[in-house]
Amino acid sequence: MNIKIINKSDNPLPRYESAQAAGMDLRTSISEPFTLQPLERRLFPTGLYIELPVGYEAQIRPRSGMALKRGVTVLNTPGTIDADYRGEIGIILINLSGEAVTIEPGERIAQMVIARHEQPQIIEVSELSDTERGEGGFGHSGVK
Repeated sequence: MNIKIINKSDNPLPRYESAQAAGMDLRTSISEPFTLQPLERRLFPTGLYIELPVGYEAQIRPRSGMALKRGVTVLNTPGTIDADYRGEIGIILINLSGEAVTIEPGERIAQMVIARHEQPQIIEVSELSDTERGEGGFGHSGVK
């Protein structure tokens, strides 16, 4: 499978950082550092435009180290880029820490995972089949 990307930034193309990585790192395409205040959110441009094959999506996910070490994460995670979207990939970051965090030009801020998906036919019914679990959810099985 091939993915077409237009890169209007000075950054390298997204790439897998290890042989078995599921996600490719995405970088900011900003001209100067930007400081995110606590609880502030902002859309960061990447300078990337993507064309995915029909039946695939690009999922935008946080980088675990950025979340753990700095308290910054992707707000709508996972974000979805549909195969018919041709606009710039933007990353919504939020600072969940108690301190201001500076995002640098070209900094790796998110990862992109390419995933196959289907569009099932939706069938309206009046009832669903029974299962042992039934309607149990939201912690119904306990915490230990």
